[in-house]
Amino acid sequence: MRVVYLHQYFNTPAMSGGTRSYEMARRLVAAGHAVDLITSRRDASSPAGGWSVQEIDGIRVHWLPVRYSNRMSYRRRLASFLRYSVGAARRAVGIPCDVVFATSTPLTIALPGIVASRRWRVPMVFEVRDLWPEVPIAMGALRNPLARGAARALERWAYRSSARIVALSEGMAEGVRRTGYPADRVVVIPNACDTRMFDPSPGPGRAFREEHPWLGDRPLVLYAGTLGRVNGVGYLAEMAAAMRALDPRVRFLVIGNGIEREIVERRAAELGVLGTTFFMLPRQPKQAMPALLSASTVATSVVVDVAELEHNSANKFFDALAAGRPVLINHGGWQADLLRETGAGIVVPPDRPPEAARLLHELLVDGERLAAAGRRARQLAETRFDRDRLAGLLADTLEAAVGTGES
Repeated sequence: MRVVYLHQYFNTPAMSGGTRSYEMARRLVAAGHAVDLITSRRDASSPAGGWSVQEIDGIRVHWLPVRYSNRMSYRRRLASFLRYSVGAARRAVGIPCDVVFATSTPLTIALPGIVASRRWRVPMVFEVRDLWPEVPIAMGALRNPLARGAARALERWAYRSSARIVALSEGMAEGVRRTGYPADRVVVIPNACDTRMFDPSPGPGRAFREEHPWLGDRPLVLYAGTLGRVNGVGYLAEMAAAMRALDPRVRFLVIGNGIEREIVERRAAELGVLGTTFFMLPRQPKQAMPALLSASTVATSVVVDVAELEHNSANKFFDALAAGRPVLINHGGWQADLLRETGAGIVVPPDRPPEAARLLHELLVDGERLAAAGRRARQLAETRFDRDRLAGLLADTLEAAVGTGES
């Protein structure tokens, strides 16, 4: 197949952020398919100008400079989405293909997908990574009734224009089905684990521990990801303050950037834990994650207490499983069910950080339970979320769409 793959936020392992599209695309290439991936360069340091093309592990990557940051205002972010969509549509109509694969968010990724699908009379497969506009509405980011109506209309148009829809969780799939989209054309392909990239032994993390005297051989609770409004990472600062009374040896490390970084830092300082038991580092490239997770004792994936976020499929959750580290989450949903069923981590209350600290402390002091949780996490990575197997399912889904002849 010739695949035009649309993703505004594509990252390689040398960049920070999720690498799902990179990992899936390179496996499609390895399976004999041709992949043109149309994306954007988002950093302020990116050179201005037009398109640049780069071959990365067999993927032909088309980069358009489009500034984006979650620190931007809503209007500036919307402008970024539209600028990329227009540019990507113009690019895609010049690349012959057999199938268009558009991965959201933002929901506006559907626009170039639909344009390319109609230009080449080929099917589009649409990937839902978050339920838009449900999540921004629930978060209060989309208040204007006209904007809400337009977003819902775009959602319905995106689904109607798709031969297949890939959802990253069963909750997201159910959200798609509620719109009336045929259930038999929705495929759940969650985020995945790169088991060859992550070593569950402590070896890769030793250097990091030695380089940071505040850590040494102390227990480490790690958060590595975006510090945005949906993440609510201030929760971990509250946990660190409560944990200090239970065990002052436990260290919390937050790695990442985002609109709430200064808020989290300020709250940690107010609680008296910043620089003592709570530490912050800037975002790191994906290729640094194996050593960081190896250095950790427990990894975390937290969100604010909003029901719509329980359907999430966060990369950090799957990286922790791959690294064989117990996972702490503070929300319900399918990941909470999974952790409770398997014992691969713990689920803590979203609104009571002191209780969360107590539950975490119980895990940390029980060496046998802690080790078993790590083994079960790795087992999940190998048996249920292996990237190679899930990439094969994506290839099958794209081929099935091509076989329908829909466009």
